[in-house]
Amino acid sequence: MTLGEQIRAFDNAVDAAFDRVRSPALDEIVLRVSSAADHSLLWHAAGLTRELVGRGDLRRAARFALAMSVESALTNGAIKGIFGRMRPVDYTEVDFRFGLRRPITTSFPSGHATAAFCAATLLGGGPLWYGAAAAVAATRVYVRLHHASDVLAGAALGLALGWSMRPFVRRGE
Repeated sequence: MTLGEQIRAFDNAVDAAFDRVRSPALDEIVLRVSSAADHSLLWHAAGLTRELVGRGDLRRAARFALAMSVESALTNGAIKGIFGRMRPVDYTEVDFRFGLRRPITTSFPSGHATAAFCAATLLGGGPLWYGAAAAVAATRVYVRLHHASDVLAGAALGLALGWSMRPFVRRGE
């Protein structure tokens, strides 16, 4: 079995597992969570709130926002442009309620997963932040806008970008 076939088999198995838990009640939660993370809005709000409630270091909040902008430009511009992977389904199969938007970029890697894990790392890591990142990343498979392999690659990229930009964001600590 080739690597491509193994990846497709993995993606299909994960999607089948999600099919077993998809439900109208869960849709209402998952669609909203996925939508809240569009354009990294959830993460920008978390970074700003953390500084306003905590140290009050608005310069650190600005560095966090800049780092997230760099992450987005790299992921959604340069990296997605290299791979050009198609999304897993026709958009007629996607439920766009609750603010879920139709993506204009390609599928690999997941921008939501990359942003989530980059933000979680920049916000200090730990179970709370990485749990939130994993939840956002999983929503992208649930809503059928990404393959599971897109999400895993995005998570790995997000961790790498987060760790590489962490000294910049935490400068002066």
